[in-house]
Amino acid sequence: MANWGNADTLAAYKKMLSLKGQVSLKDVLDAKRVKEFSVPMAAGLTYNYAAKEVNAQILSVLQELADEAELVAKFKELYEGEVINTGENRKVLHHLLRGQLGADVIYEGNNLRTFYQTQQDNIAAFAEKVHSGKITNAKGEKFDTVVQIGIGGSDLGPRAMYLALEGWARKNGCLKMNAKFISNVDPDDGAAVMQSINPAKTLFVLVSKSGTTQETLANELFVKDYLKKAGLDASKHMVAVTSETSPLANNPGYLASFYIDNFIGGRFSSTSAVGGTVMSLAFGADVFAQFLEGAHEADKTATNADIKKNPSMLDALIGVYERNAQGYPSTAILPYSQALNRLPAHLQQADMESNGKQVNRFGEKINYQTGPVLFGEPGTNGQHSFYQLLHQGTDIIPLQFIGFGDSQSGEDVVVDGSTSQKKLCANLAAQIVAFACGKSDENPNKNFPGGRPSSLIYGKQLTPKSLGALLAHYENKIMFQGFVWNLNSFDQEGVQLGKVLTKKVLAGQIDGALKEYASIFGI
Repeated sequence: MANWGNADTLAAYKKMLSLKGQVSLKDVLDAKRVKEFSVPMAAGLTYNYAAKEVNAQILSVLQELADEAELVAKFKELYEGEVINTGENRKVLHHLLRGQLGADVIYEGNNLRTFYQTQQDNIAAFAEKVHSGKITNAKGEKFDTVVQIGIGGSDLGPRAMYLALEGWARKNGCLKMNAKFISNVDPDDGAAVMQSINPAKTLFVLVSKSGTTQETLANELFVKDYLKKAGLDASKHMVAVTSETSPLANNPGYLASFYIDNFIGGRFSSTSAVGGTVMSLAFGADVFAQFLEGAHEADKTATNADIKKNPSMLDALIGVYERNAQGYPSTAILPYSQALNRLPAHLQQADMESNGKQVNRFGEKINYQTGPVLFGEPGTNGQHSFYQLLHQGTDIIPLQFIGFGDSQSGEDVVVDGSTSQKKLCANLAAQIVAFACGKSDENPNKNFPGGRPSSLIYGKQLTPKSLGALLAHYENKIMFQGFVWNLNSFDQEGVQLGKVLTKKVLAGQIDGALKEYASIFGI
């Protein structure tokens, strides 16, 4: 069994802190470094860290930290079914959704890989019946739209993944159904979606593991009311993604039910039935299978003890160096791909809900910084928004760029001697160097200090397989950072207090400041 201890008890961690400020990007970033500071990823992607503030000595200490913290051993314990979620006394098995990495995981006599595969097979069979017209609406018409109803991990990841592949699927003739999403309990969210579709030709996927999520059930009733007013039988238009013990399971109010269990956290559920149902309906089960294949390939690289052959662990450790040695408070996720426009929002939840903790796995207060604040927008939009602060603000914020040589659509135009895709990639390359090297100017307003570190993940094109690899890379990065900081990255107690107080407000069991705030809205 691996030794679970706080980061500041590790000799390598203390050594890492002593290496603060060793590298000046202005002085070291050159063509040779760009070529050498690069690690192959899964599915044809590459992780380049040439513009990070690391050198051979720092990398050596980060390798020592990986070894001393037993990161690979802890990952093995996780994917072979040890109880890693100490807060809820649960296994953590999202890796098992996309392939077997180690020994079988057996729970209450059941092989859980078989359980997850069965759900994928059931979803694939259901999607095929919908696409072939074996399952239709009351008039015998094919469904042409799918709407996912969920919130948090039941929305952010699946929405980001769908949007990432929508253009690719359209170009490659794989867009079988349009997908939309309802998440916010704000009725304007649901109304906007319902008014944009033909409800008679729409399937709704209700996602709630417990079957009791307040916002999701409110939106379900909103949709059912809309369907009733349109003269439609909601039970012929809805499927459920839930746990086998929830009130939604095997319920005649739904066309079908697909299952997840308590070992799949919401923010890590895009490769489960939570993401698989909407993606298989939208694109076909074969596309979802390619997505899972890319994720599994990335998971396999995460088992390598050599940080230069394990891109997610290297990315994680450089992030630990930036957070704890360099003292940087935030990280920007900057995809130069419009298809990834919701990836930063998904990673906000995945990272900040996982590692936004101030106590360790055993509930003890820790004395060092943990997860950074994440934010981002796709380029080049972000350049015309918040890059001013990134370039010339008082805080240094590490950057994570993502880019692809080819667009998904293949549609483009030449303007001033270059295509739009080349302009996009040129902007990306320019920003990396501009952030790292800056530009001196006698006019203080035009002086760029540089020294802004960044990494780059790049590939030829964003496809289902490369998207799966990209998602798994970040999931594994979050996991490894949580291991270093000795956190339980797989619960989310921080979201619970607000839920409790909300129920009190709605029940009228409030006084003091809470009552006064509620009264503002007539509650």
